[in-house]
Amino acid sequence: MHRTPLALALVGAVAALATSAALARGSAAIKPPSGIATAGKIVYCTDATYPPEEYFKGSKIVGSDIDIGTGVAKLMGVKAQFKNTTFDGIIAALLTKRCDAIISGMNNTAERRKQVDFVDYLKVGQAITVKKGNPEHFTTLASLTGKRVSVESGTTNRDFLVATSKKLVKQGKKPITIVTFPKDTDAFAALLAGRVDAYFADAPPAAYYAKQNPTKVQVCCHPVNPIPIGIAIRKGDPLRPATRKAIARLYANGTMRKIVARWGMTSAVVFLK
Repeated sequence: MHRTPLALALVGAVAALATSAALARGSAAIKPPSGIATAGKIVYCTDATYPPEEYFKGSKIVGSDIDIGTGVAKLMGVKAQFKNTTFDGIIAALLTKRCDAIISGMNNTAERRKQVDFVDYLKVGQAITVKKGNPEHFTTLASLTGKRVSVESGTTNRDFLVATSKKLVKQGKKPITIVTFPKDTDAFAALLAGRVDAYFADAPPAAYYAKQNPTKVQVCCHPVNPIPIGIAIRKGDPLRPATRKAIARLYANGTMRKIVARWGMTSAVVFLK
C-alpha cells in the first residue's frame, strides 16, 4: 500500500523528533547509561511528605531534592520523573525496579549500604522542634528523657532516637516515648495538636515548619549528628558513576548552592565541597 503525502509528512515529523532527541542525548554533558538513554528519563522514588526537600504543592511534587534530581537528569540529556513512595518501603521499591533511583533526603548509613549504593550530595543534621517558647526547656537530646517525641517511621531519625533512649535508660533515666508516623507531615502535625512534646527530624524540614508556623513552634538544639544524604541506586548499576559526575558538575557550576538557597536550607545543611 502506498503512503499518502500526509502519511509521509507524519513519518518525516516523527523521524525529525527522533533525530532531535538523539542529538539532545548526544549533546548531554554526561553520557547516561543505555537504559536511561532509551527511556529518555530517570525515574526517582521519593517520599513527598518532607518539605522543603520533597512535598506536594497542589498535584505537583516540588522541593530541593526534586530540583537536584531534575538537575542530574538534565545533565544526562533526559527528563526526571518522581514517584511518591512511602519511606519505609522506598528501598524495596528501588530493588524491585519500580524506579531507577531514590532521592528523598535519605541518610547514607552502613546498614542501607548493604542493600544499595549511594551518591552523596549534602550533609544534614537533625533538629528538635518544640512548642513556641520551649515550655519543657529542652536543650539537648538527653533532655527528651521521659517525654513523648514524634518521628517518621523507617528513618535514621527514629533509629537515632531509639539509641538515645537506650543510653538514657542505662544512665538510670526515663526512656523517650517514641511516637512514629508513616508520614513526616503527620509526625509534625502531632506536635501542633499537642499529642507529643517534641518533633524530631532533619534540620531542613524542621526549619521549614518553624518558618510556616512562627507563632506555634520553634527549633532548638540543632544541628545534631550531621551525616551525608545521598541518591540511592541499585548495586552495580551504571547510573551510579553517571550520577556521581552529575553531582560534581552541580557543585562545580554553582547550581547546588543555588538550589539550597532557593529552598531556605543554607543554614540547615553542610556542603560536601
